[in-house]
Parts: sequence; structure tokens; C-alpha cells
Amino acid sequence: METGRDRLRELLDAVLDEDNATLGAMAGDAFSSPFHFSRRLRRDAGEPPVAMRRRVMLERAAWQLRGGTSVTDAAFRAGYESVEGFARAFARAFGHPPSATAGQQDAERPPWLPAPNGIHFHPPTSLWIDAQEHAVNPLAQQLVGHDLDDTRVLLDAATGVPDDDYRRARLPGHAVLEWDGPEESLAAVLDHLVRSKEVWLAALVGEDVPPARADDPATLLERHDAVAPRWLATWRDVDRRGAWDDRVVDALCEPPESFQLASVLAHVVTYSAHRRQLARTLLGVDLAAGDPIVWLRRGHDQEGPTA
Repeated sequence: METGRDRLRELLDAVLDEDNATLGAMAGDAFSSPFHFSRRLRRDAGEPPVAMRRRVMLERAAWQLRGGTSVTDAAFRAGYESVEGFARAFARAFGHPPSATAGQQDAERPPWLPAPNGIHFHPPTSLWIDAQEHAVNPLAQQLVGHDLDDTRVLLDAATGVPDDDYRRARLPGHAVLEWDGPEESLAAVLDHLVRSKEVWLAALVGEDVPPARADDPATLLERHDAVAPRWLATWRDVDRRGAWDDRVVDALCEPPESFQLASVLAHVVTYSAHRRQLARTLLGVDLAAGDPIVWLRRGHDQEGPTA
């Protein structure tokens, strides 16, 4: 029997090998089937191999950007097929666009993302295992991530809807929440999907309430892409600080009200899920397509980065 063999280390080496861009390549390099390779990494490292590779490659890209690498070069080195896909993934992960990272050589901390195992990129080609790191709450991260990704899918689908159909009142008198007003059209439902995060983020960080607008789908998609990374970064910060029981006094309400942070996230995710299914009905698409189980499976088990 072979001694001195660190099987987990071999699997990690296979995940991060420069040539192993797919799950099949990783498993083959480790002399394992994709099924057993993925199961072992999930069990021993608490993270699927494709998700781990994607995260570590983004951390490496952030380090490269700090050193002066262009966004384009960092994107392709990280395995993305387009700069746009890389920029979206980077912004979702770090809470700011890759251009904001360029040249930050004097940053105090390494560009690490939350990890359930403390495994991170360490320049130039090594790994660092932080034994003190606490795991990010996977449920909260998945709820927020799924909501943002699924909302974007629906907004993208709506760009192909004729304007008359987009704005036509097909749900007369319908309101999701009394204080939000009527949501009778696809335009109103999708606007509230985005605006709810804009308003709550303003309350959480002390900004003014954004003005109500009646945007076309393309503009609404731009608004979503602007608020999504900040929304994700806000909840990751809450989780890192263990601040779920903290309260915020929302001065935007009249009169001002206080809200527990955990309840704010639960509120937004609950009504966002309802609106997303309403939007699917109005778009005439499969209601089951928004299943978070399907989203999680595609996001973690597909071969290559998610653009």
C-alpha cells in the first residue's frame, strides 16, 4: 500500500492545474471519474471543484490586476471566453468591477473571496490555507446569488418583448405589496424586482431613495447590473461580521422604522421569488426554469466558468 500520499492535495492540484479547465480534465488528471472526484472534493473541502477553481482563478485575476495586468488578459487567463462575462463574474464576486482593482498594489489584504475551507490563491502559483477563516453561510449566499442571476435571466428575456406587450396591464388591480403600488404589467413587475434592491440598499448604506422610473428592459438591465454587485457585497459583509441580528433604522420610512438585517434579506428574497414567477408567467416561459436546485447544479457542476 502506498504511504505518504496526500490524496486531497492531489485532487486540489488537479483542480488548479493550468491545463484542467473542465471537470472531466480535472478528474482525469487525478485518475478519478468526474462523479467520484466531485463527491470527494465536496466532502473533504466543502466546495465543488468547478466552483473552487472559478473562485481561485478570480482571486488570481485580482492579484494580476493589482500588478498591472489588463482586464482583457486577466479574463482570458482565468478561462473566460469574453471580457464581459469575466467582468460580470468578477463584480458579483468582489462587489466592484475589475477596473477598480487595477493597480491596487498597496492594498492591505490579499484579494481573497469567502471560502468554506480557507483555500485561496497565493502568488505567484501557490495555495494558501487560512485556518482561521470562517465559512460563509452557504444558504444566504445561494439565496442572494440565485435571486440576482435569475432576475438577470428574466430581464434579458424581456428585452425581446415588444414595448406594447411589455407595458400592457395584464394583471388588472394586482399588487404584490400594498405600499409598492400596482404591478399590473411585466414592466412594473420587473421594475419592482430591481427597485426593491435599490431602495433597501439605500436604506442600509444611508443613501437617498432612488427616483421611481419606467425604464425599458435594456435600461432596467443596466440598473440591475449596477446594483447587483453592491447588493451581494453588502450581505457577504453582514455574514462575515456575524451581523444578522443587527438592526438598521430606516430613516427613509415615515415614520422611521428599525429592521433586523436577517429579516430584511428574508423579506427581499421572499417577494423577489414571487415576482420572478409572476414575470415568468407574463413572459410565457417555464415556471420550473427558476428552480434554485437547477441553478445550483448548473453553476457548480458545469465545465468552465459561468459567464
